[in-house]
Amino acid sequence: MNALTTDQLPVVVVGAGPIGLAAAAHLVERGIEPLVLETGSTAGSAVREWSHVRLFSTWGELIDPAAEKLLAPTGWVRPDASTYPTGGDWAERYLQPLADVLGDKVRYGATVTGVARAGRDRIVDSGRDEQPFTVHIQSADGAEERLTAGAVIDASGTWSVPSPMGADGLPALGEKKTADRITYRVPNLSDPAVRARYTGKRTAVVGSGASAFTALALLADLAKENDGTHAVWILRRGISDNTYGGGEADQLPARGALGLRAKAAVEAGHASAVTGFRSQAVERDGDRLVLVAEDGRRLDPVDEVIVLTGFRPDLSFLSELRLGLDERLQAPTALAPLIDPNVHSCGTVYPHGVNELSHPEQGVYLVGMKSYGRAPTFLAMTGYEQVRSITASLAGDQEAAERVELTLPETGVCGGAGLFDEPENAEESGGGCCAAPTTLQIGVGAPAPTSGGC
Repeated sequence: MNALTTDQLPVVVVGAGPIGLAAAAHLVERGIEPLVLETGSTAGSAVREWSHVRLFSTWGELIDPAAEKLLAPTGWVRPDASTYPTGGDWAERYLQPLADVLGDKVRYGATVTGVARAGRDRIVDSGRDEQPFTVHIQSADGAEERLTAGAVIDASGTWSVPSPMGADGLPALGEKKTADRITYRVPNLSDPAVRARYTGKRTAVVGSGASAFTALALLADLAKENDGTHAVWILRRGISDNTYGGGEADQLPARGALGLRAKAAVEAGHASAVTGFRSQAVERDGDRLVLVAEDGRRLDPVDEVIVLTGFRPDLSFLSELRLGLDERLQAPTALAPLIDPNVHSCGTVYPHGVNELSHPEQGVYLVGMKSYGRAPTFLAMTGYEQVRSITASLAGDQEAAERVELTLPETGVCGGAGLFDEPENAEESGGGCCAAPTTLQIGVGAPAPTSGGC
């Protein structure tokens, strides 16, 4: 199956987001027929749900080369490579035009509910590798259908499965019952109804990544207009030099600036930080909510809660396939050690392509955000390189598949899970190697050393 011929079955791509559409473009370039299945009614449906959020990658880092080749003959105008789009810009100015060029190779309103080997559940060995894949889908009107595929590239992302508030990875006690006051997305405060929900309110923001920074910055702007608006930032760890990211030294300047805005929100008093707080329960106190930590601490009541603790892959529709996944990250076994935030918190990003993304089940690949499982450091151009390598392998060009060449800015993410969740360890870590991030050269051979010695 690694040297798939193109005279019979299409390669099914799950998801018409940035990486799924890039996969389709690379398949077309290789003369392989793709079929992209998208749950939503437009390209980039998940991206459109955060259309108000500005990316910290520039346009130059968000356009796949094979996709650009498809778009060029249509008169498509490439956006200024040095500017930063919003999610809405990305969807409207790049993803939808790309899907339109692909035409009937993209099918909307098609939800993948299962993938298996034809006539084989995950137990059966006999003749397994010779069988094509069956892809079960449900259309928007509820009709069910089965398609046959030569290979499957799952680029469905992680957007549909946000992580809960509970510090143990499970919903906090009472979290489901108080769902009417909790959101797992960065709020769009340009929407009058959403703005009214947070104006003059006390809002808890749970999380420590870029999404939490964005929410804090937006709520701080709102607080400048309304004195009653205040954010309570809930951190499982302590505050250190690394808490706000790379700042001015960040190789992704927009991300560094975002961290500085979150820091300014705390220093100006628009947000207060609660450290070492591992959420265990959320309780109602009249019309308000009280967060309770594992150590018994109870916070003053809040009106709303924004939970931004990351995302995780939906593996339910892949249950009949033999996947090789890391027991911690839920990423492909060979990829997980290269991206594990427990070990590589300062970002030694190693070359990875089809070899690291392969599974015991030949011909199925998890790519994009989904390939990183629960690791939070994925960048779009990493996904573009993944699908370039995979499609080269499917075309039988193994030399090109293994020639992974990519330049990535260091992620600048210190901490994550494990020991870094302990407040005392976070405070001891200091600036570390993330204080002066470098650009890592990704290609054949050893990666370039970082300046900080991580």
